[in-house]
Amino acid sequence: MSGLVKRSVALAGHRTSIALEAEFWAALAECAKTREMPLLALIAAVDAERGAKQTLASALRVFVLQNFSTR
Repeated sequence: MSGLVKRSVALAGHRTSIALEAEFWAALAECAKTREMPLLALIAAVDAERGAKQTLASALRVFVLQNFSTR
């Protein structure tokens, strides 16, 4: 696995940074493409569904794992 890749996004009106491995960014992009939605919209949807104690990076990794395990 590669090192972490940090990206800045705007969610719910505020800027935040997300650090994920390049492989997770690629998998998220594939999920967004499959769902025919922008990557930021997918990230926002995952953000809206995550629990208060779960970090966004963790929620995105779990989303990817769940997405690919149900294929």
